[in-house]
Amino acid sequence: MKKLYTVIMAAVLLVVVQHAKAQSGFDQLIKSSPGDATKLMQAYAEPLFRGFGTGLNSGWNNTAKTKGLLHFDLRITASGAFVPSSDKTFDVTQIGLSSHLRPDNAALKIAPTFGGDNVDGPVMRLYDDNGNATTTTFTLPKGIISVVPAPSIQLTVGLIANTDLTIRTIPTISVGTDVGSIGMFGFGLKHNFMAGGAASVVPFDLALAFNYNRISYTKTLSVTPGTAAPAPGTTAADFSTQHIDAAFKGINVQAIISKKLLFFTPFLAVGYQTASSDLSVMGNFPITSTVPGQGAFYTTISNPVSISETSVTGMRADLGFQLELGFFKIYASGSTGKYASVNGGIGFGF
Repeated sequence: MKKLYTVIMAAVLLVVVQHAKAQSGFDQLIKSSPGDATKLMQAYAEPLFRGFGTGLNSGWNNTAKTKGLLHFDLRITASGAFVPSSDKTFDVTQIGLSSHLRPDNAALKIAPTFGGDNVDGPVMRLYDDNGNATTTTFTLPKGIISVVPAPSIQLTVGLIANTDLTIRTIPTISVGTDVGSIGMFGFGLKHNFMAGGAASVVPFDLALAFNYNRISYTKTLSVTPGTAAPAPGTTAADFSTQHIDAAFKGINVQAIISKKLLFFTPFLAVGYQTASSDLSVMGNFPITSTVPGQGAFYTTISNPVSISETSVTGMRADLGFQLELGFFKIYASGSTGKYASVNGGIGFGF
């Protein structure tokens, strides 16, 4: 599960991680300028940010009923957020790129996003300060997946006053240099207003829940200039601190209504959700070029990518059920919103 989380985090950075190993693709991506690199990566990764943000806010509750004091359940669930058609492509001429970067063919300007089709994007060409085309081109990456997954492990414990506490946590752990490190912390509180004396008056449970989740991701990179020398008039740079830092946060508030029918409990939840994404590529990175008759040289760009955005905001509704077979439980639900999603899982407890 820890490795799965980390692989999901790394997916947005495939264009960096895969090509950085060859010490070429990431070089090409940032040649246009840090500003253009950030805009390209943000446009490409937008469905991942939104889909993962939707997933962070999924699967917290499958019933309004709260547990008895110190009763608990442990569950493993997975969510899948569906990328809508409107977020499967982007127009490279509409994201604010500088005049130094344009499609090589003006008629080919629509690129797949992370959630788009598995086809190459348009070829981009760099232009100098005078508007002249250079020989440097690169191809924008393919789409990867149209359903964004988000697994979770959570423990829920009954407290006093008809209130539950839910914890989601994974201590920061390294899953190897090829994948990176991941850490997660989240908590939720749910209060049932219809428990106790109210249960004899109304035939259902009604609760209010608040949930918060944060996932952090880091990965070291190694993009070097190879045999290229520093450009004339510059000094050698330190490339040892290259890394990716990312954090994904989700918050939701839900009103939940449910009714237990023997071992089957259907529920409906309506609430407000928000999710944010912060991603930075940090350190010094070489930009290599070849001067005829003189060899290869490099200049240095520092901290080339910085993305910070509110990825998800608005209302959502969840409809689903909990199936209780003794201490074993099965959960399933679906949600509406800009990104529709499904959630399912298993658990046990008493």
